[in-house]
Amino acid sequence: MPNRLIDETSPYLQQHAHNPVDWYPWSADALALAKREDKPVLLSIGYSACHWCHVMAHESFEDEGTAALMNELFVNIKVDREERPDLDRIYQNAHHLLAQRGGGWPLTVFLSPKNQVPFFAGTYFPNEARHGLISFSDLLHRIADFYRGGADDIAKQGPRVIAALESIDAPQGEAATASLNTVPLQRAREQLEDSFEAGHGGFSGAPKFPHATHLERLLRHWAVHPEDELALEMARRTLENMGRGGLYDQLGGGFCRYAVDEQWMIPHFEKMLYDNGALQAVYTWGWQATGQPLFHTIALGIGHWVMAEMQSPEGGYYSALDADSEGEEGRFYVWGQAEVKALLDVDEFQLISLRYGLDGAPNFEGRWHLHVYRELPELAETLELSEARCTTLLASAHSKLLTVREKRVRPGRDEKILSSWNALMVKGMAIAGRTFDEPTLIDSAERALDFLHHTLWRDGRLLATCKDDKAHLMAYLDDHAYLIDAILELLQARWNSKYLRWACELADVLLEHFEDREAGGFYFTADDHEQLIHRSRSFSDDATPAGNGVAAFALARLGHLLGESRYLTASERTLKVAWPALQQHPAAHNSLLLALEEYHQPPCIIILRGGAGEIAKWSQAIGQNYSPGRMVFAIDNAVDDLPGPLAEKKPGDKTVAYVCEGTRCLPAEYSLEGLKAQLA
Repeated sequence: MPNRLIDETSPYLQQHAHNPVDWYPWSADALALAKREDKPVLLSIGYSACHWCHVMAHESFEDEGTAALMNELFVNIKVDREERPDLDRIYQNAHHLLAQRGGGWPLTVFLSPKNQVPFFAGTYFPNEARHGLISFSDLLHRIADFYRGGADDIAKQGPRVIAALESIDAPQGEAATASLNTVPLQRAREQLEDSFEAGHGGFSGAPKFPHATHLERLLRHWAVHPEDELALEMARRTLENMGRGGLYDQLGGGFCRYAVDEQWMIPHFEKMLYDNGALQAVYTWGWQATGQPLFHTIALGIGHWVMAEMQSPEGGYYSALDADSEGEEGRFYVWGQAEVKALLDVDEFQLISLRYGLDGAPNFEGRWHLHVYRELPELAETLELSEARCTTLLASAHSKLLTVREKRVRPGRDEKILSSWNALMVKGMAIAGRTFDEPTLIDSAERALDFLHHTLWRDGRLLATCKDDKAHLMAYLDDHAYLIDAILELLQARWNSKYLRWACELADVLLEHFEDREAGGFYFTADDHEQLIHRSRSFSDDATPAGNGVAAFALARLGHLLGESRYLTASERTLKVAWPALQQHPAAHNSLLLALEEYHQPPCIIILRGGAGEIAKWSQAIGQNYSPGRMVFAIDNAVDDLPGPLAEKKPGDKTVAYVCEGTRCLPAEYSLEGLKAQLA
């Protein structure tokens, strides 16, 4: 018999629907039951592509004896951290406070049934004691005994935990007096150099994460300070090594979540939508800054992978691909040498063997995960072939290998559609589509945005997630902020006044329901969200950009575009309340630094009016170079529903460009060469 998770939309929760554990989703019914029966809540948080979540499920949650113990002693609640980032954020912080170390997934937390305040937290626990970890069954007995005998201690600890949670993101000092100088921009540049791993790029040893916000910061710093060649070199080297490594799927496109080694060779094989949206944008900017063909190839490769594997028939983008297939991590992606040799002709195999190191030792559990060892010029010289011939052989070999790989048992796909992650992907597709003049990418982005607007925008409010035509859960700060940012990028690829109106509606919801009107900045949840033990807010980036940072950046851009002072004021107040954090560790707040940079140097906004073909030509002509502080909107003369200041940018008898920066606008320009001169 399935448990209560069978009716949930989350694929992760549905993975546990046939466990013998009497799981509940997070709900008022489950919390009331725990209080009524005076049983602690065992809260387990994970996500569908999480390898160690699967391990703990197989070892413990599928075991009849362990499940019986859980059912006897606790009320068991399972949460998908991707659907409920509000809960995950609270209880990850609680884990850090209680365990005095970083958390992760699976997250295992025991809560008081009276108020959901945690009194013990950990992550993965094995079914048998090993590696210094107590067995999960022993832990269950000890927690139950402690709850029965330590009620007074738990009651005393609770208020201290709540106070500590409140202090983590409480406003510091007087925001109104913050100076908002540019010092954090330079200090972030210095901190990124200090953490840079020069050998292979990236900003740490193993495990290595892409850190797209770090790379964007370096590129934008170089754009303002072109004499700082090291800033560009750090970004370039990281992008090159990630793109040549096994972190990137050399056959199918798309990036895995992180690499387990310093060389970017072997990934943790799960593929997340949010990583690929952010990295598609960064690789496009990297191409604009360097002209490196590899970056062009990868930005398009991400787009083609997403359209082929991650876009639903209705338009929305799916969330993730699992690391495992057939019970093994990476099985879908790795190769045996004999297998490859049998699939290719002699010339193809010789090339593939040299390019991906099949002539050397296996790099993953006796098999090979494809990682670029030799570039085409070296291959051409070694094999005494032209580079064109090598390119042809490489393409034919890739096609044969990919055809065979597609017949394997595929990793599981998490088919829920998240507003926030879709927004990151829409942004990446819009930036790559307009830069490389690839209308299919822009079409894909529009389909995704239309899906979100049609399915997850209800009665003037946004929902967070959808699967199987069921949209639910009130959206979070990130959903709104990312969407505004994405819409502004998509409008630069293809104008649609409907999208601009939606961006304004989203911005107004942020100001009405999320803004801290006293201190400034934004809470992670709305004022009418379910009441939890803490209403959190965060200013630092993690695997995704900080919602406060993106909100400050996108609201300011929208405010400059429309001349809307409310948006500009909210952006400035966010920077001021975050100022102590920005001063203390600016490199952890790259999203806020974007807003700080444009607070001092507002974006250059270019409005093009004219016939569709001509304004597209002008847009391409001024949009190829890396100019991150520039926004270009090509609006056909036929568009007559522009709001406010945009309506003043009227079409003429021929193509016309209007250039504004902050509150200063230049005279209308009627020639492309004249526009280029204005911008120079």
